[in-house]
Amino acid sequence: MFTGIVQAVGSIATLERTGSDMRITINTGALDMSDVQQGDSIAVSGVCLTAVEFGSDYFVADVSGETLAHTTLGKLNTGSAVNLEKALTPTTRLGGHLVSGHVDGVGSVTECKDDGRSIRFSIQAADALAKYIAARGSICVDGVSLTVNAVKGSVFELNIVPHTLQQTTFSEFSAGREVNLEVDLIARYLERLLMGDHAADQSKGISHELLQEHGFIK
Repeated sequence: MFTGIVQAVGSIATLERTGSDMRITINTGALDMSDVQQGDSIAVSGVCLTAVEFGSDYFVADVSGETLAHTTLGKLNTGSAVNLEKALTPTTRLGGHLVSGHVDGVGSVTECKDDGRSIRFSIQAADALAKYIAARGSICVDGVSLTVNAVKGSVFELNIVPHTLQQTTFSEFSAGREVNLEVDLIARYLERLLMGDHAADQSKGISHELLQEHGFIK
């Protein structure tokens, strides 16, 4: 588990394809690696990876074909900047929100515009994720815990303050940039919970009739 508070910006050192999988080496920049052990989880732009090898300024991780297919990791190049966060501990300040590092989908930046000293980003999410994204709710974008400012359909807006721009890869974002999205854990589980006894029925999902049956709408 993570908090979505980026601890350092690192970069891709090497990318090595091994069949359908990939082994990556990441330069960790200012990330403190002194307490990292083999097998520890580190979030890389929002993707939870396991450190199979590491040193004082790098770690190595294996990335499965499934992860490559559903995140932006497979599109990175040597030198690409990535947001890094070590897994939280029981004493970690939860400055963001609970993040699993399990990406729900890839979105795309559609607009960046100045908003005072901040920059307002518009991001297009997959239609299937729109129901999980709510104004004033939480979302994780490339490993950064953020508050949704506005939503219209499957497009949502974020106001990124100067500190976040300086401490993450958001400073490199422009229209067309693809990003990893993880919706709020509560929203994800709530949908499944609302299905009740229908959860085991593969033919059913959340519907107007199901919500009406359980008293959520009239």
